[in-house]
Amino acid sequence: MWIDTHCHLDASEFGDAADAIADSAAREGVEGIVIPAVAPFNFGAVSDMARRKANCRYALGIHPIFVPQSNEEDLLALRRAVEAAMADPNFIAIGEIGLDFFIPLLREPAMRDKQEHFYVEQLKLARDFDLPVLLHVRRSQDIILKYLRRISVPGGIAHAFNGSFQQAETFIGMGFRLGFGGAMTFPRALQIRRLASTVPNDALVLETDAPDISPVWLHPQRNTPEALPRIGAALAELRGMPVDEIARITTANAQAALPRLRMPA
Repeated sequence: MWIDTHCHLDASEFGDAADAIADSAAREGVEGIVIPAVAPFNFGAVSDMARRKANCRYALGIHPIFVPQSNEEDLLALRRAVEAAMADPNFIAIGEIGLDFFIPLLREPAMRDKQEHFYVEQLKLARDFDLPVLLHVRRSQDIILKYLRRISVPGGIAHAFNGSFQQAETFIGMGFRLGFGGAMTFPRALQIRRLASTVPNDALVLETDAPDISPVWLHPQRNTPEALPRIGAALAELRGMPVDEIARITTANAQAALPRLRMPA
């Protein structure tokens, strides 16, 4: 059994094929797919997909890339959506939230401030509802951690982790797991591969971030959750472990990081 802890299966790149892709992933052993929202416009899409497909679950949040066009009403809409979703067993986390200091627009001072405001308000929401968070941490690990020290949330996942060993240790010490996916399959991705091969077993979870971050054998084509078992095999090779042990460990870690996540045995 495999769990894809981060997959944008509602994305337009999948078109009308999303349901069939979820079914195909299940046949490959991917019995859990976590679909994070990115803004209020797709809250309904992610929850609907989780309702239709037995191997899908969802999170609600406002992605940092969508912060420029977001406003306070969107934060209120998120809170209302979370309140309503708490009765839905398919709803498991707040996400995708965080900070992105890679895109030039998002590095501008006013937009950095706005990103931090939205991140803080969503951390407070996770704290208030006792929910884990799915964190976007692109070139922003230290600032992400600064706010996590101030606002206590019940852990979660640092998605597509590519920080330092010290940052990894800090996330782990705060109860977070680290998400690894297609990027670690590239031989030149030395830092990610070193991290993936050396962080503790109980810190690892797997993800695709589909349709993005395709593994080396798919790049530059669209990524899909069907690729997760082969990504898991790449992690097993890096760590010198049996593939079935990596599947067992990463599944257990995903369920520990996201306590509302309950997939068929």
